[in-house]
Amino acid sequence: MNWNQVEGNWEQFKGKVQQQWGKLTNDDLDVIRGNRKELAGRLQERYGQAQDAAERDIDDWLSRH
Repeated sequence: MNWNQVEGNWEQFKGKVQQQWGKLTNDDLDVIRGNRKELAGRLQERYGQAQDAAERDIDDWLSRH
């Protein structure tokens, strides 16, 4: 799967994203709206991750779905 599929079906993936990253709020998910850079930024804020770690986590999650 690629990120374009996630972005295009964001409403379907929101629950899976929140299940993976429980610190993300519904408001965060509404702001992210499928934008990968926004997701990475929110992960950095909520989990105190560096940008490369957030991107790696997103890639790992994406490879499983």
